[in-house]
Parts: sequence; structure tokens; C-alpha cells
Amino acid sequence: MSTPLALTDVTVITADRDGTVLPGTTVLVDSTGTIEHVGPAEQVQVPTGYRRIDSAGRFLLPGLINAHAHLFSDGKPLPPVLLSERAEKAVTVFFRSPPGKRYLKARTKKAVLTQLKTGVTTIRSLGDAGYEGVAVAGEIDAGDYLGPRLLVSGPLLAVSGGHGVPQIALVSDNPWDARRNVRINLRHGVSAIKISATGGVTDARTVGEAGRPQMTEEEMRAICAEAHNAGVLVAAHAQSKEGILAALRAGVDTIEHGATLTGEIIDLFHTNPLALHGRSALVPTLQACLPLVHLDPEVTGINAVNRANAEIVLEEMLAGLRTAVENDVTIGMGTDSALTFVTHYNTWRELDHLVRHGGLSPAHAVHLATQANAELLGLRQVTGAVEEGLSADLLLTDSNPLEDLRTLSSPRAVVARGQLVDDLVVETFDEIDAALEQI
Repeated sequence: MSTPLALTDVTVITADRDGTVLPGTTVLVDSTGTIEHVGPAEQVQVPTGYRRIDSAGRFLLPGLINAHAHLFSDGKPLPPVLLSERAEKAVTVFFRSPPGKRYLKARTKKAVLTQLKTGVTTIRSLGDAGYEGVAVAGEIDAGDYLGPRLLVSGPLLAVSGGHGVPQIALVSDNPWDARRNVRINLRHGVSAIKISATGGVTDARTVGEAGRPQMTEEEMRAICAEAHNAGVLVAAHAQSKEGILAALRAGVDTIEHGATLTGEIIDLFHTNPLALHGRSALVPTLQACLPLVHLDPEVTGINAVNRANAEIVLEEMLAGLRTAVENDVTIGMGTDSALTFVTHYNTWRELDHLVRHGGLSPAHAVHLATQANAELLGLRQVTGAVEEGLSADLLLTDSNPLEDLRTLSSPRAVVARGQLVDDLVVETFDEIDAALEQI
């Protein structure tokens, strides 16, 4: 049980797509961490014993939901020596050793708490070296410390030589072994499944490898069937229309990153018989590519092959996003945190990119990061809005995020499951932030 809270005389950002606001509102949070009342301030009497948070002149919105994160790193560029094939194998061996597991667990905990302190109250982690995210989620759920709600995939599922291999992937090359890897992950307590349907930017060895189909439709279909049998959503890294189409046909629930969308793909997003809920969604991650394309490689530390692939993928991803908006495809928001120049405290930048590069309105971007993400993750009855009966996952800002998204970078207060986060100080990286300001 937690201390009941009262946020008084605040302007509520409802986070619907139209940008509806409720000025002069008081929100009561009971001792179970549930929003018990939302109403006009002059009509709401704060009960005795409630901790008052004076919110006059401030703005309250649902806690942000990051639908695509990684937790194994902090966003700093990796040293070039670690990007060689020989070094990758050595890093993988270390990650799987007892000291490596302890190291990753500590980094994971720091990453999720950094996101929490900057307003992210729900995270879906899609691909990490092991099951350290499962362990952190267990500690949070047990009440060892306050943290965000976590959906964790553990290692992603890939084919031999595929995206994410060997550091953060389990490998299979036929449908039955693919099923086995789903069962292994589920046995370790994961609450999400991630697959590499195509190649990716970060580990591409040739230009054009990012987006090239890797996993067969039959393999993906087996993975989806096994995961859905356990009620678990499947996310697919897919950066070409061929890869997206095969993944959707197999029953994948969310397409990560995206590419050009055809009429057949759009139809499958709307109605997907093999998806867990009969439909699929798109989660673009603009932060994953924009710095690699717009900043000097000497700053980001990537090579010419990676940059060329990033240029191709970014163009495709933006085209897919715009087509998805035009055709009312369900869209979510994810940052791809932990990748190069994607820090855990810069979630607000993804919303800013969706507005400035994707053409969305600020209200639409906030909607994707709250209500829309809650819906596509199957959490809409739990979180994602400032509504009575939902978990009190809340973010208080000094100015209106619908007019200034940057206010999300320094929240006045964060509430997770009804508990106020007392310490909002996070480690930041001045050189990265200065570079990102150039985009």
C-alpha cells in the first residue's frame, strides 16, 4: 500500500488523438495506486491523509510507454575495437559469464530507472543479452524498489548469421528449433517475444543487408503460434516490405521500424487472422537512424556500410510511417534505447522526431506514447490514460507538452503505480545531447 495522493487544480492532458485537455482538474490516487477520481477542482474535496501535490499551472498526462527498448547499454557509441567479428565473440562470452551477467543486471536496472525518472512508466524491452530484464522486473514486482512496468523479451530469436547474432540472440534454422527457442524464453519468464525477420543496420556487413529477409515465413509462423499459445505478443524487426509482408502473414503482432507499405501489407495490419488480437501494429523508431544519417560518422563512430544502410532504412521507415498514418494503421512509439546515440533519458526526442520528421501533430505523438501503446500492448485496461480505475502512472510537467514537447525531458513529478518517484536526477551525456541538438 502507498500514501494516497491528490494532484490539485491541474490541467489534464487526456492523451487522446485530438489533444483534449481538462483544465482546473483534481486527480485522486488511492492507497492501492489506482486513480480513484478525476473531476473539476472546485467539486472535489481532498480526503484527510492524502499527500497534496500542488499542481496549479502545471500539466498532467499519462506516464509514457516505450514499446521498443533495449537495456544492455546507455546509448554511447561503442569503441571501434568492439565492432569487429572477433571482439563480438569475446563480448558474448563475457556476457554469458557470471561477472558478465552481474554487469548486465546492473546496467539493466540503471536503464529502467533512468527511463522511469524521465517519465516512462512502462517499457517493452525487445532483445537483450540474457534474462537480466526478467530479474529486474521480478524485483520491481516484488516491491524491492519502485520501477516501471516491464515487458521483457530476453534474447531475440534469429537465424544463423542473422541480426543480433551472437550477442543478443538465440539461433534456429528450422520451424521446430524456432519453437524450442520460444519455449526456452518462456521458461525463463519472458513476457514478450522478439524476432529478426530481416537484417539490421548495426551489424550489417554489406550495403543493402539491412532489410534483407532472413527468417522464413514458416519459422516465424511457428514462433507466433507457440508464443500466442502462451498469450504473448510477438514483435518483428523488419526493415523491408518483403520482410514485413512475410512477418505479418506469419502472425506477428508488431512490426518494429518498418518500411514502404503495400496495399496487402496495410490490409494485414488492419485484419491479421494469425495475430494474437486479430490485428497488427507498426512501431517506428526514428531515433535509431536519424543520428546515424544526419551526424558525422566521426561523431557517431559508425562505418560507411552502417551509414549507407541507415540512409536506406530511414527513407523506407519514414515512407512507411506516413503511409500508415494516411491509412489509419495502428501505430506505437518506441525509441530503440541503448543503440548508438539513443539514450534512456531522451524518450521525448522520439516524439519530437515523429512531429518534425514524420509529420504528426504533437497531440498525435503524445497519443502514440500513451493510449495507443497501451492498446497495442494489451494494457489499455491497466494504464495509458488519466482515467478512474486505471493504475496511477502519471507525469507532471511545468508547461504544456502539446505546445512544447521538450518539457517532457525534465518532469516536475513522476508517479508509478501510485507511488511518487522522489529522485528524478539522471546521468546525462553532454556531448551526445549537443550533437542531437543539431538534428
